[in-house]
Amino acid sequence: MLSALSNILKITELRQKIVFTLTMFAIFRLGTHIPVPGVDASVIEKLFTSGNLFGLLDLFSGGALSKFSVFAMSITPYINASIIMQLLTVVVPQLEQWSKEGVEGRKKITRITRYATVFLAFIQAIGMAYGLKAAIINPGFASILLIAITLTAGTTFLMWIGEQITEKGIGNGISLIIFAGIVSRLPEGVMHIWQYLQAGAINLFNVLLFAIIAIAMIVFVIAIQQGQRRIPVQYAKRVVGRKMYGGHSTHIPLKVNQAGVIPIIFASSVLMFPVTIAQFIDIGWVKTIAEYFAWGTPLQTVLYALMIIFFTYFYTAVTVNISDMAENLKKYGGFIPGLRPGKPTAEYLDRVMTRITLAGAVFLALIAILPNFIAAVTNIDGVYFGGTALLIIVGVALDTMKQIEAMVLMRHYQGFMK
Repeated sequence: MLSALSNILKITELRQKIVFTLTMFAIFRLGTHIPVPGVDASVIEKLFTSGNLFGLLDLFSGGALSKFSVFAMSITPYINASIIMQLLTVVVPQLEQWSKEGVEGRKKITRITRYATVFLAFIQAIGMAYGLKAAIINPGFASILLIAITLTAGTTFLMWIGEQITEKGIGNGISLIIFAGIVSRLPEGVMHIWQYLQAGAINLFNVLLFAIIAIAMIVFVIAIQQGQRRIPVQYAKRVVGRKMYGGHSTHIPLKVNQAGVIPIIFASSVLMFPVTIAQFIDIGWVKTIAEYFAWGTPLQTVLYALMIIFFTYFYTAVTVNISDMAENLKKYGGFIPGLRPGKPTAEYLDRVMTRITLAGAVFLALIAILPNFIAAVTNIDGVYFGGTALLIIVGVALDTMKQIEAMVLMRHYQGFMK
């Protein structure tokens, strides 16, 4: 392992990329401690606990939201803009055409995504400033506008940092910013467990049980994230001039969890909307309804699981075009053994995709609601160990390791992953 790591450090280009990425991380972490002017952060911090959507968003921002710093909104507006653009690509012909034009088309979509990010960030910043005006020292239109502009500038700067990491660093910059925010909360979680242990609220058995469950969840997530159904494909032989082409075999990798973490984010946002609104409306029946949708209640847990399954199928259907996949196979002379090209192939792929998506949807639902049971079993509360964060950490770590592995293999014949 040490020799493998030394191989990484010997490659000048890779070493520079890693140093640049770590430098951007340091700037990100520094920004989480720069407060927004005119706001009493102590009032806002009381709203953020690990058992609601605020706590989840605070986790993604690396604690910047509870401190109400300039990076309080993190990169969330960019993620929302990217998801919206991805969905619009399916229904808007111009965007669909750009997506098929290669690099130039992607540049146009990226430019629109940036503009959409700034717009969504400004709208979200105004909503946050107005909704949390009780924490504003001198509430008024000018103060709300200043806070909104500051938060929008922070998100835009984070978007720029993410793009710089992607271009000059290692890995996907946007994903790594979220990864860094989540990992930065790990020492705080360990400290909470140590404080509970010192106070006698829990014992060593609870800590050991928590560690075993955490390791088991990590192994489970890695297995599912890497899991795929490989559909064998055979290419027919054809003669062009005096040369023969084709005749080789390959496969179509259909991932078990094709939708990633998106269904959990969608379901969380929809279910926490009534609770979030109720915090700012002082009406009895509204508060009563919000109590039924509170985080961890039986109704919320059941709806959460069902909505994750629904959004998994929805997002997979939007992002995976089975008809195009079958048509491309037919165009290039490929076929699945035992099936005719065209409609029979599309129907078979759709049937296989539906079945493995069910496994992925159930996996996402289990991993999302499991934290509710972990707290009850281990008696360790106040430490967020959620499926959403775990999926992001594992996914980003695996993708980054694969990129490093590819760069090492370009210069050595042996990588660092066995």
